[in-house]
Amino acid sequence: MPKDTLRITEIFYSLQGEGKTVGLPTTFIRLTGCPLRCGYCDTEYAFYGGETRSIDEIVQQVKELGAHYINVTGGEPLAQKRVHELMKTLCDAGYHVSLETSGALDVSGVDPRVIKVLDVKTPASGEMAKNRHENYDCLTKQDQVKYVICDRDDFQWSKQHLQEYALSDKCEVLFSPVQGELKASDLANWVLTDKLPVRFQIQLHKYLWGDEPGK
Repeated sequence: MPKDTLRITEIFYSLQGEGKTVGLPTTFIRLTGCPLRCGYCDTEYAFYGGETRSIDEIVQQVKELGAHYINVTGGEPLAQKRVHELMKTLCDAGYHVSLETSGALDVSGVDPRVIKVLDVKTPASGEMAKNRHENYDCLTKQDQVKYVICDRDDFQWSKQHLQEYALSDKCEVLFSPVQGELKASDLANWVLTDKLPVRFQIQLHKYLWGDEPGK
């Protein structure tokens, strides 16, 4: 690919379904490709295909969609090195930019203005071995760590993991149930019973639109 292009699965305007800006109108830039294969993945359509787009073309479409909040996601966006230039360009243009990443790839080069959301892989994901613990040293107070939890064993592991790495001292920690596998009320009760310093969340977009692409 030319040096100023990326492989894009979709760019769309919707409501942010998770994290600090949940419910806010947001433009999502979904990059193609991912080196992980999590058992609960809901964006397998982003593993392959996509369309080659220049950074200028991407930024122009973002401008036309009109949202102040931009979410760079995938797939695994850091699998494409030119994503760093895209995020810098968006920050320079005054957008509020967040990055959804598996945490399996190095985040040290991410522009400090970008809010990093690290999706820690639990045992039930099947990709726990891919967690890059060095990334935790790159977290700041603006960032977030997310645990997507499938069952009680995942919860116990997540609780121990966040305590071992003192992640709630570094940034905000999110606990989410895998829709269709774990009742949201069960996870909420476990968080309350154990008095964990985390934000419980459900994926708003799934309750509104399910797994529909572009939503």
